[in-house]
Amino acid sequence: MAATRAIAVASNTTASCLLFKSPFLSKHTPYNTSLRFKNLRASSPAKRLFTCRAIYNPEVQIKEEGQPETLDYRVFFVDNSGRKISPWHDIPLSLGNGVFNFIVEIPKESSAKMEVATDEPYTPIKQDTKKGKLRYYPYNINWNYGLLPQTWEDPSSANSEVEGALGDNDPVDVVEIGESQRKIGQVLKVKPLAALAMIDEGELDWKIVAISLDDPRASLVNDIDDVEKHFPGTLTAIRDWFRDYKIPDGKPANKFGLGNKAANKDYALKVITETNESWAKLVRRSVPSGELSLA
Repeated sequence: MAATRAIAVASNTTASCLLFKSPFLSKHTPYNTSLRFKNLRASSPAKRLFTCRAIYNPEVQIKEEGQPETLDYRVFFVDNSGRKISPWHDIPLSLGNGVFNFIVEIPKESSAKMEVATDEPYTPIKQDTKKGKLRYYPYNINWNYGLLPQTWEDPSSANSEVEGALGDNDPVDVVEIGESQRKIGQVLKVKPLAALAMIDEGELDWKIVAISLDDPRASLVNDIDDVEKHFPGTLTAIRDWFRDYKIPDGKPANKFGLGNKAANKDYALKVITETNESWAKLVRRSVPSGELSLA
């Protein structure tokens, strides 16, 4: 029988998620009955900015099913009532004041390729597979790695600023540069600092560089120049790691748009808001979901 373990991972105050143009009520989960909307003044007249605010306090636990490093291993998220929720769809994106929720998939200094299963109900975290075998990076990743909830890189949308590349059909990735190794399923409050436009086999796969607010150096870094000052060489190291990690498997190096350089915080926020808008269209079913789970 598969083992089951429950571990507390987060306790946040009431949070909000960014949405654009018009509010919506999602049909994919009972969570939709717990949303209320507040119209905010937008920075641009072309878009109306909304927040959706969860009535429940998003305290979540992770529930592990199966054994780590097996095909059956899953990390589910449950609320205080024990109901499964989706880390992708049900955990709010924005906490306000430029702070966002970040969900850890891969702890720093580990190599198992863990990811949210976007095609399974409640989108648990699992280890990725290829031809029925568990996948590992050829070497440890040096930062905490995971996703921004309520974001989606639309595979039908070409980005004119990044060689016309189409989205990779996944949530937006985050590289968290703090000093502590985190746990799979941990939910952290982070602030974005920079963005890298990775192009993986023709697909756009954004990497948002961020830092957890509880890191000792978090107050020192607020934009890309601060990263270079207080974490010298880190942006180059992140780019090179993601550029080269497939080479040991005989694949070509990944490419990067935007002049092969990291973009600043404002650009990172632009990426987050645009991909949040894409996610909102996805859960409204304004665009085809294909095999993606909206539950």
